[in-house]
Amino acid sequence: MSKILAIDFGLKRTGLALSDELHLFAFGLKTVESKILMDELKVLVEKEKISEIVIGEPKRLDASDSHITPNVRLLEEAIRKNFPQLLISLLDERFTSKMASVVIAQSGLKKKDREQKGLIDTVSAAIILQDYLQTRVK
Repeated sequence: MSKILAIDFGLKRTGLALSDELHLFAFGLKTVESKILMDELKVLVEKEKISEIVIGEPKRLDASDSHITPNVRLLEEAIRKNFPQLLISLLDERFTSKMASVVIAQSGLKKKDREQKGLIDTVSAAIILQDYLQTRVK
């Protein structure tokens, strides 16, 4: 069976999360440098049997585009071109970074581990994916 991959794109780092094969649960996978994201996706799509990619779409509180939204749309376009066999979706990612910060703070991790820059990106991607999975069930 296939899995779904979520992307929390940033100009420097990008968080990735992966679903289970039943598309019920989201798991933070890793954070990669954004400049090597497409190379990483090529490996993951085959290795993990990805059938779908969900990309977090950054929005402001009033639902207007944020400063990074055009970059995310360029990423979406590049992914569609490189992986025409996959279903690609955008999902509003407002508040995911805040929620990820709260989850990390409450996790019981040591302060040094909580301060890893990529951790919030990975957790944000997992939150985006879990939100997406829950919308599919309805």
